[in-house]
Amino acid sequence: MQAQPLFTPIELGGIELKNRIVMAPMTRSRAIGNVPNELMARYYGLRAAAGLIVAEGTSPSPNGLGYPRIPGIFSPAQVAGWRQVTQAVHAGAGRIFVQLMHTGRVGHPANLPPGARLLAPSAIAAPGEIWTDTQGMQPYPTPSAMSEADIAAAIEEFAQGCRNAIEAGFDGVELHGANGYLIDQFLNTASNQRDDRWGGSIENRIRFAVEVARAAAAAIGAHRVGMRISPYGVFNGMQPDADTDALYVRLAQELSDISLVYLHIVDHSSMGAPEVPMTIKTRLREVFKHRYILSGGYDAARANADLATGRCDLVAFGRPFIANPDLVERLRTGAPLKTPDERTFYTPGPEGYTEL
Repeated sequence: MQAQPLFTPIELGGIELKNRIVMAPMTRSRAIGNVPNELMARYYGLRAAAGLIVAEGTSPSPNGLGYPRIPGIFSPAQVAGWRQVTQAVHAGAGRIFVQLMHTGRVGHPANLPPGARLLAPSAIAAPGEIWTDTQGMQPYPTPSAMSEADIAAAIEEFAQGCRNAIEAGFDGVELHGANGYLIDQFLNTASNQRDDRWGGSIENRIRFAVEVARAAAAAIGAHRVGMRISPYGVFNGMQPDADTDALYVRLAQELSDISLVYLHIVDHSSMGAPEVPMTIKTRLREVFKHRYILSGGYDAARANADLATGRCDLVAFGRPFIANPDLVERLRTGAPLKTPDERTFYTPGPEGYTEL
């Protein structure tokens, strides 16, 4: 039988993962009132066979709760709710990081709690519409451009979110620097048209991501912090430009120097998004000296091949985990995968979530 490195253990920041399968972060919109709950604990606990679970995008700030029913990690109730989740995963001998996701301009006042603000690097609305539970589909509104004080506050919110994550029992934190959310909004000229130290040049556009990473590492240790990025991504109105490769290489160098525990690359080309060129994936692998995670339409054969050739250290699987809580065993044995029901991806309740 051919070797399957996907099922070999690996060390990650001082903890041992039992295999190299990562459950990718996926918004599932089951956090009623933005508080994690027992249903979510069951969902993640069922998938504890993964080497590492990265929990869904979770806001470190009331301002980052742009979608309906996504969780936060800034209140005592949210920390307590997440503790149920981490206990369920650890009871199954799993490991779990939380993804800190500030949605920035990708939101609507109808989805935000009282007093929260829709903030972004520049006052440029995201294209398209967003679902709200109270008003249905609504156009994205124009956000407020962040002041220096707003930026400093957001960086501290990420740091406090990291501290709260450890209090809730997480093994670490993934910073969401991808898919058009706040960190990515600073990286991308489609959303960042500032002329101060936070915009314009490559050094200025990566500054927010780097400062968040530094603050997170200072809060809980770099060995507990990873980052997810999406070079060439177009989700939520992002657009690559002539500096894309140079920007991400420079960012990866900075994150490597901070000693973040991993870099996680988004490639949604299997779902119709533009492909992330292998050249940039390879270059980032060369530059970033710590654990490297690839994702995007993998099956076991391709994952084993990329691991065997050293293209990555771990492989993330997303949608296959939705309908297959036993995905690890199915990948091991070659059993067929069940198809997820897209109608239930973001609906409240157990259907398509814990009842499959």
